[in-house]
Amino acid sequence: MQVKSELLRALIDSGDKYLSGTALADKLNVSRNAVWKAVRSLEADGYIIDSVTAKGYRLSKDNNHLSPEIISANLSTRSLGRELLVFDEIDSTNLKAKELSSQGALHGLTIVADRQTQGRGRLGRSFVSPAEKGLYMSVLLRPDFKLEDVGMITSRAACAVAEAVESVAGCDVQIKWVNDIYLGGRKICGILTEASFNMEMKALDMVVVGIGINIRSTGDCFDDELRRRATSIEDETGIKADRNKLCARVLNNLEMYLSNIESRAFLDEYRRRELLTGHIITANVGGSEIIGKAIGIDQNANLIIEMADGQIKHLGSGEANLCRLADTAYEQ
Repeated sequence: MQVKSELLRALIDSGDKYLSGTALADKLNVSRNAVWKAVRSLEADGYIIDSVTAKGYRLSKDNNHLSPEIISANLSTRSLGRELLVFDEIDSTNLKAKELSSQGALHGLTIVADRQTQGRGRLGRSFVSPAEKGLYMSVLLRPDFKLEDVGMITSRAACAVAEAVESVAGCDVQIKWVNDIYLGGRKICGILTEASFNMEMKALDMVVVGIGINIRSTGDCFDDELRRRATSIEDETGIKADRNKLCARVLNNLEMYLSNIESRAFLDEYRRRELLTGHIITANVGGSEIIGKAIGIDQNANLIIEMADGQIKHLGSGEANLCRLADTAYEQ
């Protein structure tokens, strides 16, 4: 096991360069046969390793195996992701994060899964989470900021994800207020933020930020109705993004965006990407549907709506449970 883990670390550190069997044997102080067996063991775990005669071994660019070692190697965070659990299958990463929170898990704990059997979106909606297709992750936060700033977490997470996706997709993505990321006019990511309040201390106990990103081509994993609303990075761009590196970029960005929670400077980035602004929308508010024009995002990340009679409403994420363009639904 030690040889396998050390070999994986060596392959990660070498990047695109090949390492010969002899060089690896010398580096790990083992025989070439032990190197070969470790390579085969990694392949059995799901890693794709390029092997070329007279060159050696390297991790393939087509590798799609979620790996805590590769994620960690690409982290620049102080806290987020430094405690990292990766599952082949789980009911829900948010549920697992909340379970571990109740057991005393620390700030920054990150749960990542290849597949969710009970993936969840806002208002109890399901989030389809097939194996090998997406990145499903939840981050546990132990906040030390004011309650009025809690509503900014989802917006900050949306910017963190948008920047991470843009770094691999090579094109602009949009944010649909408040928690969805869009590419090519369809949803590629949803964000679910859940919080627990300590009544005795009158403060937040914890916040879990759940993020689900469709990365590889979804093929027949989505039904016809879902395909009209949702897509993936690969289906829109042809790019087979590395799920491990994307996970690390999301965590790096998220820690940066949360580092100064009281600042509203990030809203410029959020507003630049927000897709409802300028359109006539419908919103479900308190069980009633309203129609108005989205005219912007205020300083608390609320959606500003101008009604037909000229009245201005500021909708909070907890107040409006469904917003969409008046003629097109935007939801997974």
